Amino acid sequence: MSDLILHHYPPSPVTEKIRTGFGLKDLHWRSCEQNRLPDRPELFAMTGGYRRIPVLQIGADIYCDTQCMFHALEAVKPEPSFFPGGSDGMPFAVSRWTDRELFDSAFRVAFAPVFENLPPAFVADRARLYLGPDGDLAKELADLPHTLAQLRAQIGWLETRLATGRSFLLGAEPGMPDLLAWFIVWFVRARYGEAESFFAEFPALNAWADRMGAIGHGTSQPISPTEALAVAKAARPTTAEQSDPRDPQGLKPGMQASVAPTTDSGETAVEGVIRAVSRDTIALTRTSAECGEVAVHFPRVGYRVSVLD
Repeated sequence: MSDLILHHYPPSPVTEKIRTGFGLKDLHWRSCEQNRLPDRPELFAMTGGYRRIPVLQIGADIYCDTQCMFHALEAVKPEPSFFPGGSDGMPFAVSRWTDRELFDSAFRVAFAPVFENLPPAFVADRARLYLGPDGDLAKELADLPHTLAQLRAQIGWLETRLATGRSFLLGAEPGMPDLLAWFIVWFVRARYGEAESFFAEFPALNAWADRMGAIGHGTSQPISPTEALAVAKAARPTTAEQSDPRDPQGLKPGMQASVAPTTDSGETAVEGVIRAVSRDTIALTRTSAECGEVAVHFPRVGYRVSVLD
């Protein structure tokens, strides 16, 4: 099997889900550090312009969105599972809360108090991405008490769950729900200046966070974006053609299509030829001189697939 290559940058909160997932499964991976702003020509050659971080690369198969990455890593190494105790399916429903409502509050709490001290280009990029076309971190700063109340209540749900004596959210073993909650706690702890005071009322969650931090990130070696691009060019996608006769949109392999997030985040749609389609995922074949043929994978939930004329 080709190396697991993670395109990321160290402070990326969403990437912390996957890095700790590597640790949970004790995986070896290659760390491809990317720019914090979307100036990533080698990565864009592979993804077709998908600008979010992280991206998982396995040879010439490119996985966008952590929903796809969890599926891919579970297939690479089924044990220990991301779904202990037969919890398959449920964590993806939980992710719709952690990655949207919970992350929205965490982002505002982490960025609003310090936005004036950050590079303007970085602030503008993240405000557009996460707050929409009218995003304004100055307004978010004025509304911070409300946002903290929202975040506090949601962190309280996790505290209530862990206060029952469980070591992890599903019981004795860590799983995907822990990774989904961990990246939020990790992010707020690292970025919010009053984090110690904020989390002081959550002793069970703090003990759990210590256990999560101890999982680590597996083992990694660096790889440059240029080297990762060469890996893709030298490989061929392993994803087989797949149809779904029950697909509500009538999507079929061979169709030209585009995929874009359903949020109003100003992102460019990725275009390609449908290679595989299922209830949960879609893969597009893309070919370019820079990387050869690749299969770019997306989840169905949270993304709009449009057939191109």
